[in-house]
Amino acid sequence: MKKTTKKTAAPAKAAPAKKVAAPAKKKTVITEPPATFITAKADIGFGNHLYLRGEGPGLSWDRGLAMDCIAADLWAATVKGATSPVTFKVLVNDLTWNAGNDYVVVAGQSVTVAPTF
Repeated sequence: MKKTTKKTAAPAKAAPAKKVAAPAKKKTVITEPPATFITAKADIGFGNHLYLRGEGPGLSWDRGLAMDCIAADLWAATVKGATSPVTFKVLVNDLTWNAGNDYVVVAGQSVTVAPTF
């Protein structure tokens, strides 16, 4: 008779410890201030162009920002990044200033002006 040796099972290995995920970091979201929309209602004749000069992002009192013609007598411009009121004047061909006081629009708002020259 053959003598059999009983093999003993190896001791069970402990399960590896569960790794706990680090808490998610909050993403910092940089929000840009809402755009400020300026429209001017003025029929200045074919071949002429309206410009804005003033105080606000992208504006200067020395050189005008061209407005976009969106209808025969309607011009538009967008000022992005303003955090304080935008002060401006409208010019024909960046030469002839509108009559009267400066216009002011609250940052992030829209305004339609009817300048006279």
